[in-house]
Amino acid sequence: MARKTTTKKRIVLLDTHAIIHRAYHALPEFTGPTGAPTGALYGLVAMLLKIITDLKPDYLAACYDLPKPTIRHEAYEHYKATRVKMEDALAQQIGESRKVFNAFSIPIYEHEGFEADDLLGTIAHELSAKGGSASGGKNVDVIIASGDMDTLQLVDDERVRVYTLKKGINDTILYDEKAVLARFRFLPVLIPDWKGLRGDPSDNIKGVPGIGEKTATELITGFGTIENIYKTLSAGGGKGDAVFLKYGIKARIVGLLKEHEEDARFSKSLATIRLDAPIAFTLPERPWQENVQPQKVFAMCDEFGFRTLKERVRGVLAKSSGLASLGSESPDFAMAPEPALEEIPPKRLAEAQVMLWLISSEFTNPSLDDILAFTKERTFDGAYTVLTKQLAALGRVKEVYEKIERPLIPVARAMGERGVLVDTKVLADLKKKYNTELKQIEKSIYTAAGREFNVSSPKQLGEVLFDELHIIPDRMKKTAGGQRSTRESELEKMRDMHPIISDILQYRELKKLLSTYIENLPPLLDGDNRLHAEFVQTGTTTGRMASQNPNLQNIPIHSERGRAIRHAFIASNGFELVSFDYSQIELRLAAILSGDKKLCAIFKNGRDVHREVAAQVFHVAPEKVDAEMRRRAKVINFGILYGMGVNALRVQLGSTTAEAHQFLEEYFDTFKTLSEYLESTRGFARTHGYTETFFGRRRQFPEMKSSLPYVRAQAERMAINAPLQGTQADIIKLAMVCIDETLEKEHAHEDAHLLLQVHDELVYEIASKRVDSLSTKIKDIMESVLPRGETHGVPVIVTMKKGLDWGSMEEGARVV
Repeated sequence: MARKTTTKKRIVLLDTHAIIHRAYHALPEFTGPTGAPTGALYGLVAMLLKIITDLKPDYLAACYDLPKPTIRHEAYEHYKATRVKMEDALAQQIGESRKVFNAFSIPIYEHEGFEADDLLGTIAHELSAKGGSASGGKNVDVIIASGDMDTLQLVDDERVRVYTLKKGINDTILYDEKAVLARFRFLPVLIPDWKGLRGDPSDNIKGVPGIGEKTATELITGFGTIENIYKTLSAGGGKGDAVFLKYGIKARIVGLLKEHEEDARFSKSLATIRLDAPIAFTLPERPWQENVQPQKVFAMCDEFGFRTLKERVRGVLAKSSGLASLGSESPDFAMAPEPALEEIPPKRLAEAQVMLWLISSEFTNPSLDDILAFTKERTFDGAYTVLTKQLAALGRVKEVYEKIERPLIPVARAMGERGVLVDTKVLADLKKKYNTELKQIEKSIYTAAGREFNVSSPKQLGEVLFDELHIIPDRMKKTAGGQRSTRESELEKMRDMHPIISDILQYRELKKLLSTYIENLPPLLDGDNRLHAEFVQTGTTTGRMASQNPNLQNIPIHSERGRAIRHAFIASNGFELVSFDYSQIELRLAAILSGDKKLCAIFKNGRDVHREVAAQVFHVAPEKVDAEMRRRAKVINFGILYGMGVNALRVQLGSTTAEAHQFLEEYFDTFKTLSEYLESTRGFARTHGYTETFFGRRRQFPEMKSSLPYVRAQAERMAINAPLQGTQADIIKLAMVCIDETLEKEHAHEDAHLLLQVHDELVYEIASKRVDSLSTKIKDIMESVLPRGETHGVPVIVTMKKGLDWGSMEEGARVV
């Protein structure tokens, strides 16, 4: 194994809580295979990999805080009393973080009564001291990795440095004495004195009331330590006061210093990191690379669901050990050889991916690594056999595989291979038009603001809106970093408060349309101007297909500017585009799956479901329902199906809590069987940990096992809708398979091509000479996928539109 030949060794000491805390607030919330939160753990592993890559340590050690009171709490009962109670999700991940260090064979240090900072300080002090016992007389370079600026006081020239996080978990800086001096204007050793004067609100350290950062900095740069400040002040005959006044310190500040001398000295003691924690630290005999077992690290990644990190881990471990790869050629890193992806037939790999996903729905778009890790097999053939056996044991799930998913594999592949034709002139014209509009809107924003600024900067935008224009909404939300939120959802709430808000929302819409679609699509086209997106049948936990490279399912439809982009998707010469869209399929399935007679009757009689629900909820005749009543009923209809509670419904309706509660009661009193069905779905998921669709597809909810109440509640809300969304997915996928079989029988594969699948819509490119006959057959197939004898008389309806481009079909154009 290759080893560094440098004589000076390097150790990185990890301030675990600080790193995890920063990661928790920097990364989005997500859960692992068991339903437990893992976002902060992901950040910890990512940070660890970055540390290994950037700092190239010979040794690693992790220091922990313990939950019990420390020596500072004993000295001052209000120490850190102002801190918000740690969130359950964060506390749980701190506990689980020990598995990360165990996997990497990194030793952990902790001691009751002492904070992690004290342990870091003690270890760093022992290692940096010349000939210190901890280093065994070795010359050791110490770097402390932390998200806490308190540790900067431990910096000692270049012998002890601090690697800290500026923003998130990727923006880092390495502090030596020069860097600390540049930031604070004084040396690291004076940081406790500075805090003794200004205090530290985060730790509830008082300091000297009335002295802030600026004054504290002036005092420290002018007089040094707190002890020296008070030694100077104590000079008799008013000489001390005169020295301060001559230096430019106001008499008021001198008075505060005298009045709060005890507070200053005590605050400094609280802020000072101990260098004498009672721990027995010795430098490991071997570098960390020689102790780590890659299999343990990979198993940890699998346990937490860190699929995307596994390859990074593999590369970092290989590079840090001096190996080309982590293969079986190294006895220290012995691993099972993995077959190259190109050695596996694509269809067979796709089948394995689909099987794994059907067995465990959380494995969306699974990789070969996922397949091998899940089956605990070393070869693809062995993994394929295991998946086949596991699938066979799941009964109806195997039928979903045999009748829907496996036959869909070639259909989905053909869709991407055909691609959709794009008119680049339409995109070029839109680019010119939208850039002109963008400049006009930008000028309007500057006029309203009274100055120019970076509209795309949330910080600058917040300053303009909140500080300068004083547009302050009720219950203003803040970001995880404490900044006032300028997210679109928050701006929408302020739309009527000032004209600038509408301009900003338009500005953002145009910027997104330009960057995401109009400017991004042309480089992706082939030589014939066709766009070949990838349609992933295993792309979601619900069963629905996903689209990537690019995502054509997100082409905008809800605004005029967004819809205009669809005009760029055109039919080939001699063909027409035909769109087939399931009408209100989710609500129809709610009626079918629940068997609710009143809801079924609405659809059987061809009535407007939203108008009928409005009539029931608002106690008026259907013909008396106005547009606002219908809108509210629509919100209620879909809100019910997505497990929306009273508070969420109140926000969506813009009503009071009492009104929202009444609407829910009226709805469930009217559709009692639907209410019972939704509750039974929730109960089934709670008991079994999964839900089933009409066809037998399962969606797992490992979050049901979570010890965190809010995680379980969220899982229950998702479980309510899972059979509906899953059955939708089954229906449209089965329709795609049946249509393909029909086209084969009709010898029509050259005359009809499936181009797009967008949720409940299929878009085909059909030869003009056969468009009418084939469109009718496709529509009939889609409407009969669900056995009519099991629909309680509720018709499944498909709307059909035709045109030379996707946008014209939205307008109902007909090509003759």
